[in-house]
Parts: sequence; C-alpha cells; structure tokens
Amino acid sequence: MIVEGIEIVSTGGLRGYVRLRAEYYEYVPDGVAFAAALRKAGARGHWFTWLQPTLDQVRKPGLHAETESISVVPLSTFEHYWKKQLNDKTRNMVRKAGKAGVEVRVCEFDDKFVQGIVEIYNENPMRQGKPFAHYGEDFETVKRGHESYPERSVFLGAFHGERMIGFIKLVHGDGVSNLMQIISMIGERDKAPTNALISKAVELCCERGVKYLHYGLWSKRGLGDFKKHHRFEQYDVVRYFTPLTLWGRFLLACRLHKPVQEYVPDFARDGLVALRARWNTLRYGKSAKQATPAPAQDKAGGPA
Repeated sequence: MIVEGIEIVSTGGLRGYVRLRAEYYEYVPDGVAFAAALRKAGARGHWFTWLQPTLDQVRKPGLHAETESISVVPLSTFEHYWKKQLNDKTRNMVRKAGKAGVEVRVCEFDDKFVQGIVEIYNENPMRQGKPFAHYGEDFETVKRGHESYPERSVFLGAFHGERMIGFIKLVHGDGVSNLMQIISMIGERDKAPTNALISKAVELCCERGVKYLHYGLWSKRGLGDFKKHHRFEQYDVVRYFTPLTLWGRFLLACRLHKPVQEYVPDFARDGLVALRARWNTLRYGKSAKQATPAPAQDKAGGPA
C-alpha cells in the first residue's frame, strides 16, 4: 500500500501494526501527521511505528518512544579501520580471502549479476539453522527485490574466478550507509568471502566520508560475534509509536504492543533458538547441518 508516496506494510491480528516497508532507508518527517494520513487511507493496523534518522538522537517530546539497538561501525579512514579497529584475527581472515583467490569488485546491477544472486540464494534451503526465505526465488523475483534505490545503491560481488560466491547491496544515506543485503555461499565459507566483502564496503564508505556503516539490528550468538570481530558496535536509535485505533491506544498504554518473543528472557530465547536448530536438523536433514556453521566458524568466518 502506498500512502503519500511511501510504501507501507501492515500486519493483522490483535497486535497488528503499520510501518514503512523500507525502514532505515526512508523516513517520515512527521509521524503523527503520517498516522493521520494512514487512518484516512484505511490502513490496517492498530498502531503506527516509525524511526528517527540514525544520526538524530534528540527525542521528540509528547510521543511514545523506545530505543532500538542496531549494529554500526564508526568510520574515519580505511587505514584507521584496518590498523586500529580490526584485530589480527579478522585482518587475517580478509587476507585469507585474497590468498584463496577471492576478488571483490564493484558490479553493475545487470542480468549477469542477478543470475549470480539467484545461484547463491538457491544453494541451500537452510541458513543459520532455519529455512531460508529467498530459497527457490526465480530470476525476475530476485531482480525486482533488488531494484530499489538505484541512485543510492552500490553492488559488490565476491568472485572466485568468474563465479560469484557472495555479494553486498550497499545503500548510502545521509552520513550513514546500510548493508541492505550481505550473503555468501555456504560451500565457499572456507574462502572467507563475507569478511572480504565487509572490508571492501568499509573502504568505499571511508572514501565517501561516511560516519557510520549500519548492519542490521544488534545481534547475539554467531552473527553477533561476527559483527564484533568487524568492529560493529551497539548503537541505539529512537523508535516512535502512535495509536491508530482505540485498541492500539490500549496496547501502547499497557506496553502490550511488542511481539510475544520480546517478553522472553535471553537465556530462554537462546534455548529456544538451539531447540529450533535441532528440530530443523531433524526435519531437513543434511541441508540443515550444512547451513548451520560451527561456533568457531561463526566467529571467524561470519554468516553464511
């Protein structure tokens, strides 16, 4: 659904809400006014949530606001990042990629590049211990999924010979660049393509004078360790909420608007994640085992 030229998504159910489809890439200047436009347009959902731009840390008074933790690496020069921020182990992983014959290139978003993404997506139906959402997508679906923000996007490919084994979609913003997509082939993890891709993305950001490189929400377990090795830090941004219905007003007033898993303690959540991984291994067999890296590989080699 498009409202005032911005695409939104809405969810159903008792906790149904509305948000921008491209959070962190698009922002609304006045969330309360936009909420009024949502009501007028008949958007489904009991409340609307939106983010304040990453570099703006001043909260607006009179609004329901919470913090959301994301992963960013502060940047100055690539030399400083390489020599002062990275540890020896991570630098060696980037060097390992070069020694293994991995070359990272800035690529045109053409049909050849899209076909490379298709092959990466369809390598394995499982990633990180759960079914992979993009597995089975055809060429046209993949192409449509990566056509957004053409004027702000840079595509990086990690190649071994002429075969693309990993890629990044990097979207530049106002002082902040975002890793919109980063993924490599599971079977090529020993060549450390993901480490090389992040290093190249940081280099490009430093050349543009970007202050922060953003890589999704703050993470724990394997992915969190990988981010820390590449010097990503926890950074809090401001998220606002405003009701669209009376029920939404009640949910926000009682702090019942969050999904159920948000109320689960960390220790219990870790156990549930492990249980899910074991269940998927039983359900999907060999594919699930191949798609779930060992702890040492998580920390050194990064996400698949």
